[in-house]
Amino acid sequence: MARDTLSKLRAAVRDVPDFPKAGIIFKDITPILKDGALFRSSVDIFLRQLHDKRIDKIVGIDARGFLFGSAVAYELGIGFVPLRKKGRLPYRTESARYSLEYGEAEMELHIDAIERGERIVLIDDLLATGGTSASAATLIKKIGGDLTEAIFLIELEFLHGREKLVPTPVTSFLKY
Repeated sequence: MARDTLSKLRAAVRDVPDFPKAGIIFKDITPILKDGALFRSSVDIFLRQLHDKRIDKIVGIDARGFLFGSAVAYELGIGFVPLRKKGRLPYRTESARYSLEYGEAEMELHIDAIERGERIVLIDDLLATGGTSASAATLIKKIGGDLTEAIFLIELEFLHGREKLVPTPVTSFLKY
């Protein structure tokens, strides 16, 4: 992938200090999303990563993972599965609790969202401590999916989140 593309994406990521609480520097992707060319470039790097891979569905993490995951699923002509915060899915679900760098949360997945043995790729905007992604991996496997890869636009490497996803291959494009 072109260094120029990654440089433009990196330059557009905005740091927001003390959000959602004091001491956290939030990596805001809104400047990427509001720019059509940058948004297309960001989706394209996910697509290049998945070129020639056999995938049945994309799981996107609530909420920014929906933005990239659904666009990638659309382009690949495959299904998209939303992984949501507890209480936001209307049908029967499986859930998993996890810790964030600033608290605790719980995620849910519809029990019929993935068929046993389907090859799944997990997509989100950012990998930090890995708690959210690890709970996603747990849920995908619990309902029978084969998590083949986890892909993130941004990774905060100093938080070592990818360690919580072992043995799943992890790819990230912008590393901090």
